Amino acid sequence: MSEPLVLRAVQRVYRGAAGDLPVLRGVDLTLRAGEIVALVAPSGAGKSTLLHVAGLLDRPDGGSVIVEGREVGGLPDAARTAVRRDTIGFVYQAHHLLAEFTALENVVLPQLIAGTSRREATARAAGLLESLGLAARTGHLPGKLSGGEQQRVAIARALANRPKVLLADEPTGNLDVATAEIVFAQLLATVRDQGLAALIATHNPDLAARMDRTVTLRGGRVAES
Repeated sequence: MSEPLVLRAVQRVYRGAAGDLPVLRGVDLTLRAGEIVALVAPSGAGKSTLLHVAGLLDRPDGGSVIVEGREVGGLPDAARTAVRRDTIGFVYQAHHLLAEFTALENVVLPQLIAGTSRREATARAAGLLESLGLAARTGHLPGKLSGGEQQRVAIARALANRPKVLLADEPTGNLDVATAEIVFAQLLATVRDQGLAALIATHNPDLAARMDRTVTLRGGRVAES
C-alpha cells in the first residue's frame, strides 16, 4: 500500500523585484497512515509554504508531491483540485466558515460539491459535529458560535470528504489556552479514530509532544526535531 503523502526534493522559490527567495530547498517528508506529525519551526521558516505545497494549494518549483503513490504536484489545476477535494483536508488558523450557512451546512457543502447525496452528506456532517462535541450547535450560524466551536466546525469540514491526509496550519493559534486544549484534544482523537496521516504546524511544544513525531524546517529542508 502506498503512503498517503510523500514529498521528494520539493523546492519552492518566490520571485520578486528584489530577486529570488528560496523557501523550500529540497524537502523530503513521508506521512504514514495513522501517523500524526508535528511541524515546529520559527516564523518565516516556510511552514505555511510547505503545507500549501503538500496540500496542492501551491505548485512546487521542483521535486515531487506524491499522493497515494501518484505524482500530483505537476498536474493541471483542475486535476489538482480534484485530488485535493478527494484526498486532502486542510484546517487553517482562521476558520474561514461561510457566515450565511449553519454549522451543519458548512460541513455538508463540500460533500455536495464532491457529488455526495444530500441525505448522506447531512448524516456524515451530523456525525462529525457530534464527535467534536457540537451536537447541540449544528443549526447555529458561525456568528453565534464561540471561537473554539467555529474551529471545531472547520475541523469537521476538513474531514467531511473522508480525506487520507489532514494538514493543519496552527489550528489552535487564535484560541485561548483552555479552548485550544479542548479543540486540540478533539482534533487528535478524531484523526486517530479515522486513521489519517496528519501534519500539524504548531508553535506550542506541549502540543507537539503529544503527536507521534516532530519535524522542523532548517535551511529550507525538513529535519527530525
